[in-house]
Amino acid sequence: MMRARIGFLLMALLALPAAAETWTGRVVDVLCKDRDAANHTRQCAIVCSQTGYGLVTSDGKFTRFDSAGNARTLAALKASSKENDLRVEVTGTRDGDIIKVDSIVLE
Repeated sequence: MMRARIGFLLMALLALPAAAETWTGRVVDVLCKDRDAANHTRQCAIVCSQTGYGLVTSDGKFTRFDSAGNARTLAALKASSKENDLRVEVTGTRDGDIIKVDSIVLE
């Protein structure tokens, strides 16, 4: 009986959705991820949208976005008038080496 309760509790905990996190950094397209993110332009990011997007954090690490995050990023870039130094705040959950983006805001 005790094993069944522990098993049930363990399954319930594993079924909980991962808590959302927030990251800040610069958004870049995958093609330009190894270039200077501070000078990466909005126009380049829009033109290279087919490669996908990701976040470069202050320590220089790059993490890709999921497909929904790529669509949200492209929409945010098109709506922005900022030309370079594309700082963003991203909210979502990490799934391995991908961020499942819930929201992205250009700062």
